[in-house]
Amino acid sequence: MYCVRKVNDDYTWIGADSRRLAVFEGVFGVPEGVSYNSYLLLDEKTVLFDTVDAQVIHQFRENLYHALDGRTLDYIVVHHMEPDHTAELEDMVLRFPNVQILCTAMAKTMIGQFFGHVYDDRIRVCKEGDTLCTGRHTLQFVAAPMVHWPEVMMTYDRTDKLLLSADAFGCFGALNGHLFADEVDFDRDCLDECRRYYTNIVGKYGPQVKAVLDKAAKLDIAMLLPLHGFVWRKDLDYILHKHLLWSTYQPEVQGVLIAYASIYGDTESAANILACRLAEQGVPVTMRDTSVVPLSSIVSDAFKYSHIVLASATYNMGVFICMEQLLHDLAAHKLANRRYAILENGSWSPAAGKGMEQIIEPLHWEKVSDTLTVKSALRPDQVLQLDTLADLLAKDVRRAEEKEEKPAGGKRYVCKVCGYVYEGDTLPEDYKCPLCGAGPQYFAEQ
Repeated sequence: MYCVRKVNDDYTWIGADSRRLAVFEGVFGVPEGVSYNSYLLLDEKTVLFDTVDAQVIHQFRENLYHALDGRTLDYIVVHHMEPDHTAELEDMVLRFPNVQILCTAMAKTMIGQFFGHVYDDRIRVCKEGDTLCTGRHTLQFVAAPMVHWPEVMMTYDRTDKLLLSADAFGCFGALNGHLFADEVDFDRDCLDECRRYYTNIVGKYGPQVKAVLDKAAKLDIAMLLPLHGFVWRKDLDYILHKHLLWSTYQPEVQGVLIAYASIYGDTESAANILACRLAEQGVPVTMRDTSVVPLSSIVSDAFKYSHIVLASATYNMGVFICMEQLLHDLAAHKLANRRYAILENGSWSPAAGKGMEQIIEPLHWEKVSDTLTVKSALRPDQVLQLDTLADLLAKDVRRAEEKEEKPAGGKRYVCKVCGYVYEGDTLPEDYKCPLCGAGPQYFAEQ
């Protein structure tokens, strides 16, 4: 039985939810499921935008054939060649013998790698700025390399002002009957999963995402249609601003993430005392046990918070395994612009601190204080050291907050695209937003 939803008069969502998948891409737990989005445009010509993962192909087929209502398929746009969006591509080509595939040159190569080259004559390679007229609609193709594969492109519908954004602006979690982000309390119920999706799937490619945001700033966009998660038809500045922060490695919250790796509880005890001291001073603080909390969630938290405390026991003359894995993950994601402190523990030769420093050294984080060393268990006289560390962190957090809030001039002008604030008496006529490139017409005085 079909299960579809209308995006607007001409576009229909024909994707499917999966709630039985334990781990997405074999790595990331998805306790709330995941959606595989596919969209169908019905115009003088019909256009299918991407297919779905193999596990939901039966639902997808029901949805597609119902939405087509006896019509044939003229075009398939392949935005991204990852198999969770192309599992049905070969079947579609076989079922619709006249269908044409639109994709980038690299995607064409990948189609040959996945399915062979028997369909090469059905493929039309699209470049940046190429267009397709389907009748009422004009589609413009936008290159988006490394968001998050090199072959990715997006499609901008000039007529309805829709951006079909491939894996960009996606989110973990099944849709559960909803399609639009404004049908749920996104900030309360979905933002964490959106951040976890971005930081782990796309987080390494911040500059490439920023480049796409720069392109988006030049388009008049009414809706965002990603391949996972909700369609955005309202409050686009909210989700664009979040992605701007993440892609430029700017924190959402001036506060402290304490990630700890404790074997018998003594390192955890020291971390707990530090968290208490920070909370007493009104500093937002979150604690994560690297032995229990999935690393994908801690990576997400690291993107969220401005300050990170790394607390680890020494293990085999190095960093405890769970913490070591987390740090390698953060290094791989190239998380920048963080301030940090280190707490190490070791019974006879504490070595975790040095090991942690070596792993994160390429990230060029700024250290707030000297490493605090515990030998076996925190001594009563070391509580003062924890108090001092808490004071230094709290002062550093407040200093960052003041820097964010302190006006540089008499007025504040806010970019409606990305949320960047320009402070000064007047906004120059030729001003360009340093984050998204938007011109002065996109700024509003607060």
